[in-house]
Amino acid sequence: MSTSFFDLPIATIEKALGIRKQIEALQASLNSILGGVKESATPASLAVTTKKVDGRKGKRSPAARAKMAAAQKARWAKKTGSSTKPAPAESVVKGARKKRTMSPEGRARIVAALKARWAKKRGDSAPASTETAKAPKKRTMSPEARARIAAAQRARWAKSKAA
Repeated sequence: MSTSFFDLPIATIEKALGIRKQIEALQASLNSILGGVKESATPASLAVTTKKVDGRKGKRSPAARAKMAAAQKARWAKKTGSSTKPAPAESVVKGARKKRTMSPEGRARIVAALKARWAKKRGDSAPASTETAKAPKKRTMSPEARARIAAAQRARWAKSKAA
């Protein structure tokens, strides 16, 4: 059963107030020893300031933040249609690398190796070339079959209209 603050005896309230003053005095002395922390900071306010709200595990480096800022400015410029490009941050320019591309010969070697591997897996003796392989002929319906289906459909419509 919880009691209201106003239901407590005066002696209990005074005792709690004395303990609170001791806590504040100890906190002030701890802050003066550690330094850098405001004297008015309470343990509750310190807990709030040190807690990470967004759930990230660590801080982002200044270079990463600069990249994100430059990318966001570019997205915004593209959306608003402004022709001025934002100046890239120094750290972004230093760390920028050219995107690697594959030569056509290297790509052809990889494709050939993959075709050989799949042919081996399928059990073919030689890899099938794409030029010689023909697509299967598309199946079509004979005119007689079309006529039968059309007649059946007309009969169904006539029956539903008669009903």
